[in-house]
Amino acid sequence: MREVLTYSRRGSRFTPQQAAAWETHHEDWVIPDEAVDEAGFSLDSWFGRGPEDREGLIVEIGSGVGEATAALAAQRPSYDVLALEVWRPGVAATLGRLAEAGAGNVRLCGVDAVWSLEHLLGPGSVTELWTFFPDPWHKKRHHKRRLVTPAFAALAAARLLPGGVWRLATDWEDYAEQMVEVLDAEPAFEGGVVERWAERPVTKFERKGVAAGRAITDLAYRRR
Repeated sequence: MREVLTYSRRGSRFTPQQAAAWETHHEDWVIPDEAVDEAGFSLDSWFGRGPEDREGLIVEIGSGVGEATAALAAQRPSYDVLALEVWRPGVAATLGRLAEAGAGNVRLCGVDAVWSLEHLLGPGSVTELWTFFPDPWHKKRHHKRRLVTPAFAALAAARLLPGGVWRLATDWEDYAEQMVEVLDAEPAFEGGVVERWAERPVTKFERKGVAAGRAITDLAYRRR
């Protein structure tokens, strides 16, 4: 695992509703952390279908409580969606939302996103990458923990297939500026700030940012 992580683990206590969702769905839809270390681990086996049976693979980094995950995945049943989220109550909440939306094409995993892209996904295997409202690490001394860095941009570009898209959103202006600077500098990408992606539902993180007076920035970068 990396020494400088892009997240911090929060509390793990479930609400009764989250506990019920976890009990009902985690065996089918959650990839245990320890499974990725097993010899012969296959992501396709967890989805129950291979590349020939799906339209593409979408990876979401930081799915939170699954508001965007469930809505977007339900609209894309022919795609497999790998949602990377380290906050266990958020995973449990997501399971409930997936069940309500009928989105059985999502698998959740709590392993570090950078490690996962490095070791679980092959070059050119990802159709779309979603990163909505990542931890801004807004204190300057913590900026090194931000996900969007030159090294990660290069890794993301390598995992996306040509023409694949990385969609991002943030409510922190200085992080948006950093994203643009980093991704504009990555030669494998083309894109920039775009109009709000209409398909992305308004999540609690977006509402929180708007309530605090922060502008929402959407970005989209395409793999050349």
